[in-house]
Amino acid sequence: MSSAHAQRSVPVVRDAEIEALVRDYARPILEAAGLSRSGIEIILVNDPAFNAFVAGRRMFINTGALLQSETPNEIIGVIAHEAGHIAGGHQQRLRDQLEAAQTMAVVAGLIGIGAAVGGAASGTGGLAQAGAGLAIGGGEVARRGLLSYQRTEEITADRSAITYLEKTGQSARGMVRTFERMASGLALAGRQIDPYQISHPLPRERIQNVQELALASPYYNREDPPALQRRHDMMRAKIAAHTQGQSATSRLFRDTQGIAARYGDAIVTHLSGSPSAALQKVDALVAAEPNNPYFHELRGEILIRANRPQDAVSAFERAARLDASNSGFMQFGLGQALLAAGGPDAASRAVDALTQGLARAPEYVTAYRYLAQAYGQMGEIAEAELATAEGHYYSGNFREARQFAARAQSRLMPGSPSHVRAQDIINQRPAN
Repeated sequence: MSSAHAQRSVPVVRDAEIEALVRDYARPILEAAGLSRSGIEIILVNDPAFNAFVAGRRMFINTGALLQSETPNEIIGVIAHEAGHIAGGHQQRLRDQLEAAQTMAVVAGLIGIGAAVGGAASGTGGLAQAGAGLAIGGGEVARRGLLSYQRTEEITADRSAITYLEKTGQSARGMVRTFERMASGLALAGRQIDPYQISHPLPRERIQNVQELALASPYYNREDPPALQRRHDMMRAKIAAHTQGQSATSRLFRDTQGIAARYGDAIVTHLSGSPSAALQKVDALVAAEPNNPYFHELRGEILIRANRPQDAVSAFERAARLDASNSGFMQFGLGQALLAAGGPDAASRAVDALTQGLARAPEYVTAYRYLAQAYGQMGEIAEAELATAEGHYYSGNFREARQFAARAQSRLMPGSPSHVRAQDIINQRPAN
């Protein structure tokens, strides 16, 4: 599990296991929403808050939501809600509403200013004060109208979500649980909320509305499949281990010593810098489930830290063979291990692995550093500089990207794919 910062300041998390699980959650929902061919991208955000949101064709889900959700159904409900926003075109409508609200505020302000000027010209102080009230009040009316619109869209997305869940034979009970958690959080915080000053319906109202529809579904009492629940627990163990450490992992599974609890413990042991102890724990996991690709992936990471890169190569190769999702991150681990192991053909094998991985996850910045290193070891300086340029490009450092791309291009054959790509980077300008 690793963090990567894209051009925007959103702290993005990349992890093969978590991404595969969330895609499995989303696939039937997107199909039900008519979005399966719309290129929807799901992005994990390193944030402890229980939250999710959409921007264009991208759906963002906080790691806090994944960690706090006790069942797959809760996260599936969140995905269904956000899919409702995308399918309903709510973002474009919101932009239209924003423009309308701004126009309304400007018009109200102009009317107020006109009244104030007229009052001053006529010497009527009361009229001038009334004008000031119009100018301020007009903006408030526009703002409240916009918030009312947003609350309506949230209710619409809730209803769409329940429709998608019913189409896929899933319960909406997880949505109810999510809103109950929100209501509990507000109650514990002791917050008094003006219902006209918020963009979402009050949690209690949402619970009542959603529960009524959820209970009417024949699937309300349907439980998540045990295998899916188990994957969910493994995901939570991984997130807890990486973001909050041993105490959080222990709290999460205080009543059980199952495979998820042991997985979280092995990760914490690895992160705490105890490779020999971590290796014993992960070997026990591998013995219990020899075909779990993520156990082999973790084993590879531990072996690199234990300065056993050749064994790490074998672990990552095994992980890549077993990974049904064909994630690029297994290839990234393999490439790193090959470079650490060395040998006559290690660099060329690393280039192959890293290139395959980047074809699936081209925005993963760290891999370009290893790719540049591999090309450098092979004496292919132009390709090393182009890989460095790519890393800067995906980091949003366009000036440095153009510099390295220009250096690479001067050494590359004109018209070659690498030469063309270098020119694309040179032509790139940051969006305004």
